[in-house]
Amino acid sequence: MINLAIFASGTGTNAEKLLAYFEHHAAINIALVVTNNAEAGVVSIAKKYCKEVFLINKKQLFDEGFILVNFKKKRIDFIVLAGFLLKIPEYLIASYPQRIINIHPALLPNYGGRGMYGMHVHKAVVANAEKQTGISIHWVNEHYDEGEILFQTSCDITAEDSPETVAQKVHELEHKHFAPVVEKAVLNTPI
Repeated sequence: MINLAIFASGTGTNAEKLLAYFEHHAAINIALVVTNNAEAGVVSIAKKYCKEVFLINKKQLFDEGFILVNFKKKRIDFIVLAGFLLKIPEYLIASYPQRIINIHPALLPNYGGRGMYGMHVHKAVVANAEKQTGISIHWVNEHYDEGEILFQTSCDITAEDSPETVAQKVHELEHKHFAPVVEKAVLNTPI
């Protein structure tokens, strides 16, 4: 069994899609939900799926011994970032090379980098009158949003779209594609 840890900081809609998708999977198990926010919606979602929640603060995230000891106990093979707002420390990237997957709400390399998440991305896309946006699912490296891209897909934007309607379009893409792409990446099958 391949064990995943999902990292999330917010409402947890992507985490919920992952939990539902892998709930009865023959080869992949979500062993842990990690969050830095005790009030995050992902906490109640994890409980709904009877998954252990690992609440950490920034200091603990950067404590190599603390994280790796706990991950070893849970036999974590891959990490999936589903709206986690803290930068992943280099020791964790080194410990999980090509085994940390992130989803980004834009077509990288555009609208990536520090501070580019959630509505910040959608506002920038609308402000620049882009005709398309989408999602990028990529391996994580030591630089924000610069890891090898596994998958991208796009949607059209009209002049009438607001950041909120763009967010809805992007969420639809995330919810449709994230779990199947994670599955293929983890099982090392063509995407």
